[in-house]
This record gives sequence, C-alpha cells and structure tokens, in this order.
Amino acid sequence: MSNAAARSGTRARRGRAPVPPAHGATVAFIVGELREDILAGRLEPGLRLVECDLTARFAVSRGPVREALRRLAAEGLIEHWPHRGAIVRRLGEREIRELFLIRIEMEALAARLGAATEDPGRRARFVAAIQPIYADAARNPCDYLKENAAFHDAVMALADNLQLRELAARLQLPLIMAQVSDVLTPAVLKASVREHRAVAEAILARDPEAASARMRAHLERAAALALAKRVACERPGGLRR
Repeated sequence: MSNAAARSGTRARRGRAPVPPAHGATVAFIVGELREDILAGRLEPGLRLVECDLTARFAVSRGPVREALRRLAAEGLIEHWPHRGAIVRRLGEREIRELFLIRIEMEALAARLGAATEDPGRRARFVAAIQPIYADAARNPCDYLKENAAFHDAVMALADNLQLRELAARLQLPLIMAQVSDVLTPAVLKASVREHRAVAEAILARDPEAASARMRAHLERAAALALAKRVACERPGGLRR
C-alpha cells in the first residue's frame, strides 16, 4: 500500500463515518482509530505515519497526534526511526516465533483457569462475549481478526488473572495476525472458527485439561501459519508485505 493510499484509506471507514471524540478524549480517540487501522491491516507494516497527514485527518494540532503516537509506540504497535519518524512496526520471523511460544503457554493457562471458574457472572459474560463464533456466515479476514481478538480476550477475562491478562496484552497477538492476514484463506478461517468453538465447549463443560489442550493446539496451528508466511517473505527473493 502506498502512502497516498494509506492516507485516503484511513480518513474514513467503509460503512461508517468516524465518530468525533468527546471533549477531552481527543488523544484516546486518535489512538483507538490508528490502533484499529493497524490491527485490521489498513496500515501496513513499515508504513510511515506522517504527522501532517494525521493532523489533517483528525483536524487537530500536532500535540495530540504526537501523544497518540507515543502511546502507540508504548503498546509496541509503532516504532520511531531516525530521519523517518513513526513507522508501523514490522515483526520479523524470530519475534513472531518467540512471541507465540510465550503466548501459547499463557493462553493455555487462561483456558484452564477459565474452565475452572465457578463464578456465574463471569461465565455469563463469557457466553455473551463469544456469541459471534457461533455465526454460520462466511468470514472475511478483517472481520475474523476482530472476532479472533474478542474471543481470546473473553477467555482472558474469564480466567480473571490480572497479571496474566496484562502480560498477554503486551505480546501483540492481534498485530502478528494482522501482519500475516493474507494466509487467512476461507479454509483457514473455517478451521479457526471450529477450533474456537471447541475451546469454548471445553471451557463451558468445566474441563480444564481439554480447554488447555485445545487452546494450545489452536495457537500452535496459528503459529505455524504465521511463521511459514514470514519465512517466505524474508527469504531471498521473497515478497515483503
């Protein structure tokens, strides 16, 4: 995607106009909009985020834009490069491999804890949050990425371990999947949805071992897909996104 395409593509969303921020919430609004653009793949890895373009897009001064970029850098979604400014972070093969190794263990633990949860309120909220995984409609990659992030977040919320949830959020699994979203073929999407349902079934059946094993298998398959794509892109002659 060219810079011009990125600029025009992020000024407005398909199907909806951006909702202006409430008074005093300008920075949080900009952060939310740019975060969604990055995680949905509308802002590609390596793309430069130009301050003047962002001030025009959001109709604000440079101050809120700079603070928003600082917060996104703290989240690990962008990087600041000398002489280039803010760049959408590109994850390499080693980063993806190492992040997935850690995330698999933490998510398997979250699934185990969630399945063992007896709190009726948390279980009811989990059931409500995961309803999209039961829809029979075909998914497109952009919608699936949102559904996937929401499902994994619901499992973390059910586990109710604040330290685990905070650590998991730092590992940027949504960013990994956004950067390899072109591997999300219809067959891959169907398999992932089936795996989400299997994890949910074990959690709701209060089977910690099955929930943990199914979550582990799901993420190991996702890691294999992500790594295969990144290795192909980084090998000599390969295409980089």
